[in-house]
Amino acid sequence: MARHEAEQPEVELLQGTLDLLLLKVLALEPLHGYGIAQRLKQITNDALLIRQGSLYPALYRLEKRGFLKATWKAIAGRDAKLYALTKAGERQLESETAGWERLSAAVRLVLETSK
Repeated sequence: MARHEAEQPEVELLQGTLDLLLLKVLALEPLHGYGIAQRLKQITNDALLIRQGSLYPALYRLEKRGFLKATWKAIAGRDAKLYALTKAGERQLESETAGWERLSAAVRLVLETSK
């Protein structure tokens, strides 16, 4: 029986991957938490669903480390905390992207190894 895309299990993120994804999404434009989760869901065709219990602690951690800055802004009549990448965040994104590319190339080599 063929599996339909809607039946695919959720993709689990590797440790540290969420930070990389958040930095990348926020490099595109400042967003609030819900907007970040929606953007990741959209970009990944619903493969990644980031839960609030993971998202907000990660945003706080990145802000505390100086990679993000947050400002409050009224959006649709409600105050929302908008997150944006800092210069340090841009450097961190470059570093984490390079690390991810090395790791994924290494994993690809293992997966492509024939018997």
